[in-house]
Amino acid sequence: MLPPYLIIAAKSTAIYLFIITAIRIFGKKELSQLSVIDFVFILLISNSVQNAMVGDNTTLQGGFAAACGLFISNYVLKLILRTSPLFSKIVQGEKILLIHDGIILREGLRKSMFSIDELKSAIREHGVDKIEDVDLAILEVDGNISVLSKNYSHRTVKARKKPQLSHNP
Repeated sequence: MLPPYLIIAAKSTAIYLFIITAIRIFGKKELSQLSVIDFVFILLISNSVQNAMVGDNTTLQGGFAAACGLFISNYVLKLILRTSPLFSKIVQGEKILLIHDGIILREGLRKSMFSIDELKSAIREHGVDKIEDVDLAILEVDGNISVLSKNYSHRTVKARKKPQLSHNP
Protein backbone atom coordinates (compact mmCIF):
# COMPACT_ATOMS: atom_id res chain seq x y z
CA MET A 1 0.00 0.00 0.00
CA LEU A 2 1.28 3.46 -0.95
CA PRO A 3 1.68 6.15 1.69
CA PRO A 4 -1.40 8.43 1.81
CA TYR A 5 0.57 11.54 0.79
CA LEU A 6 1.95 9.79 -2.27
CA ILE A 7 -1.61 8.83 -3.21
CA ILE A 8 -2.68 12.48 -2.87
CA ALA A 9 0.24 13.58 -5.10
CA ALA A 10 -0.67 10.92 -7.70
CA LYS A 11 -4.35 11.90 -7.68
CA SER A 12 -3.41 15.56 -8.04
CA THR A 13 -1.22 14.69 -11.02
CA ALA A 14 -4.05 12.73 -12.63
CA ILE A 15 -6.47 15.64 -12.17
CA TYR A 16 -3.85 18.08 -13.52
CA LEU A 17 -3.41 16.03 -16.70
CA PHE A 18 -7.17 15.63 -17.07
CA ILE A 19 -7.78 19.40 -16.78
CA ILE A 20 -5.02 20.16 -19.32
CA THR A 21 -6.51 17.65 -21.74
CA ALA A 22 -10.04 18.99 -21.25
CA ILE A 23 -8.96 22.61 -21.75
CA ARG A 24 -7.03 21.58 -24.87
CA ILE A 25 -10.10 19.83 -26.28
CA PHE A 26 -12.73 22.42 -25.33
CA GLY A 27 -10.89 25.70 -25.74
CA LYS A 28 -7.57 27.40 -25.97
CA LYS A 29 -8.00 30.80 -24.33
CA GLU A 30 -5.43 31.90 -21.84
CA LEU A 31 -6.24 33.43 -18.47
CA SER A 32 -5.70 36.91 -19.89
CA GLN A 33 -8.50 36.24 -22.39
CA LEU A 34 -11.05 34.72 -20.04
CA SER A 35 -14.54 36.09 -20.03
CA VAL A 36 -16.52 36.20 -16.79
CA ILE A 37 -18.15 32.90 -17.76
CA ASP A 38 -14.74 31.27 -18.38
CA PHE A 39 -13.39 32.59 -15.07
CA VAL A 40 -16.37 31.27 -13.08
CA PHE A 41 -16.04 27.95 -14.89
CA ILE A 42 -12.36 27.66 -13.87
CA LEU A 43 -13.24 28.47 -10.25
CA LEU A 44 -15.97 25.85 -10.19
CA ILE A 45 -13.76 23.22 -11.82
CA SER A 46 -11.04 23.78 -9.23
CA ASN A 47 -13.57 23.44 -6.44
CA SER A 48 -15.14 20.33 -7.96
CA VAL A 49 -11.85 18.43 -8.27
CA GLN A 50 -10.45 19.36 -4.85
CA ASN A 51 -11.98 16.36 -3.09
CA ALA A 52 -10.80 14.05 -5.85
CA MET A 53 -7.24 15.18 -5.15
CA VAL A 54 -7.12 15.22 -1.35
CA GLY A 55 -10.27 13.34 -0.29
CA ASP A 56 -11.01 13.74 3.39
CA ASN A 57 -7.44 14.77 4.14
CA THR A 58 -7.61 18.47 4.92
CA THR A 59 -4.31 18.55 6.77
CA LEU A 60 -1.46 20.88 5.94
CA GLN A 61 0.61 17.87 4.88
CA GLY A 62 -2.17 16.78 2.51
CA GLY A 63 -2.18 20.25 0.95
CA PHE A 64 1.60 20.13 0.59
CA ALA A 65 1.38 16.69 -1.02
CA ALA A 66 -1.21 17.91 -3.54
CA ALA A 67 0.80 21.05 -4.30
CA CYS A 68 4.03 19.05 -4.69
CA GLY A 69 2.31 16.67 -7.09
CA LEU A 70 1.09 19.62 -9.15
CA PHE A 71 4.44 21.44 -9.13
CA ILE A 72 6.32 18.30 -10.19
CA SER A 73 3.76 17.50 -12.89
CA ASN A 74 3.94 21.06 -14.20
CA TYR A 75 7.76 21.01 -14.26
CA VAL A 76 7.91 17.67 -16.07
CA LEU A 77 5.25 18.70 -18.59
CA LYS A 78 7.05 21.95 -19.41
CA LEU A 79 10.34 20.08 -19.77
CA ILE A 80 8.77 17.64 -22.23
CA LEU A 81 7.10 20.51 -24.13
CA ARG A 82 10.49 22.21 -24.58
CA THR A 83 12.28 19.09 -25.75
CA SER A 84 9.62 17.50 -27.97
CA PRO A 85 8.17 19.60 -30.82
CA LEU A 86 5.65 16.87 -31.65
CA PHE A 87 4.39 16.63 -28.07
CA SER A 88 4.26 20.43 -27.89
CA LYS A 89 2.16 20.54 -31.06
CA ILE A 90 -0.23 17.92 -29.67
CA VAL A 91 -0.64 19.61 -26.27
CA GLN A 92 -0.44 23.30 -27.22
CA GLY A 93 -1.66 23.16 -30.80
CA GLU A 94 -0.48 25.36 -33.64
CA LYS A 95 -0.87 29.03 -34.40
CA ILE A 96 -4.08 29.89 -36.24
CA LEU A 97 -4.34 32.53 -38.95
CA LEU A 98 -7.35 34.77 -38.27
CA ILE A 99 -6.95 37.68 -40.70
CA HIS A 100 -4.90 37.88 -43.89
CA ASP A 101 -4.66 41.07 -45.96
CA GLY A 102 -7.73 42.58 -44.28
CA ILE A 103 -9.91 39.51 -44.80
CA ILE A 104 -11.24 37.47 -41.90
CA LEU A 105 -10.50 33.79 -42.35
CA ARG A 106 -13.69 32.06 -41.20
CA GLU A 107 -11.97 28.69 -40.81
CA GLY A 108 -9.43 30.22 -38.42
CA LEU A 109 -12.19 31.93 -36.48
CA ARG A 110 -14.07 28.64 -36.21
CA LYS A 111 -10.98 26.71 -35.07
CA SER A 112 -10.08 29.35 -32.50
CA MET A 113 -13.65 29.61 -31.20
CA PHE A 114 -13.43 33.42 -31.37
CA SER A 115 -16.38 35.58 -32.35
CA ILE A 116 -15.97 38.46 -34.76
CA ASP A 117 -16.57 40.86 -31.85
CA GLU A 118 -13.71 39.28 -29.85
CA LEU A 119 -11.46 39.54 -32.90
CA LYS A 120 -12.37 43.20 -33.42
CA SER A 121 -11.65 43.88 -29.76
CA ALA A 122 -8.23 42.21 -30.07
CA ILE A 123 -7.23 44.30 -33.08
CA ARG A 124 -8.37 47.47 -31.32
CA GLU A 125 -6.11 46.52 -28.38
CA HIS A 126 -3.28 46.64 -30.90
CA GLY A 127 -4.27 50.12 -32.03
CA VAL A 128 -5.86 49.13 -35.34
CA ASP A 129 -9.33 50.51 -36.00
CA LYS A 130 -10.60 48.39 -38.88
CA ILE A 131 -10.15 44.77 -39.90
CA GLU A 132 -9.36 45.99 -43.43
CA ASP A 133 -6.20 47.64 -42.03
CA VAL A 134 -4.85 44.36 -40.62
CA ASP A 135 -2.25 42.62 -42.75
CA LEU A 136 -2.01 39.60 -40.48
CA ALA A 137 -3.67 38.48 -37.25
CA ILE A 138 -2.57 35.22 -35.68
CA LEU A 139 -3.75 33.37 -32.60
CA GLU A 140 -0.45 32.20 -31.16
CA VAL A 141 -0.05 28.89 -29.32
CA ASP A 142 0.26 30.79 -26.03
CA GLY A 143 -3.22 32.28 -26.53
CA ASN A 144 -2.06 35.77 -27.52
CA ILE A 145 -3.25 37.39 -30.71
CA SER A 146 -0.48 39.00 -32.74
CA VAL A 147 -1.62 41.75 -35.10
CA LEU A 148 0.56 43.13 -37.88
CA SER A 149 -0.41 46.14 -39.93
CA LYS A 150 1.60 48.42 -42.20
CA ASN A 151 -0.47 51.44 -41.21
CA TYR A 152 -0.01 50.87 -37.49
CA SER A 153 3.32 49.05 -37.36
CA HIS A 154 4.48 50.96 -34.26
CA ARG A 155 1.61 49.46 -32.26
CA THR A 156 1.87 45.81 -33.23
CA VAL A 157 3.00 44.36 -29.93
CA LYS A 158 1.36 41.58 -28.01
CA ALA A 159 -1.13 43.15 -25.67
CA ARG A 160 -3.09 40.32 -24.12
CA LYS A 161 -0.61 38.81 -21.70
CA LYS A 162 1.79 40.19 -19.14
CA PRO A 163 5.44 39.45 -19.97
CA GLN A 164 6.98 36.57 -18.09
CA LEU A 165 10.59 36.13 -17.12
CA SER A 166 12.38 33.40 -18.99
CA HIS A 167 14.03 30.67 -16.98
CA ASN A 168 16.18 29.58 -19.90
CA PRO A 169 19.90 30.32 -19.59
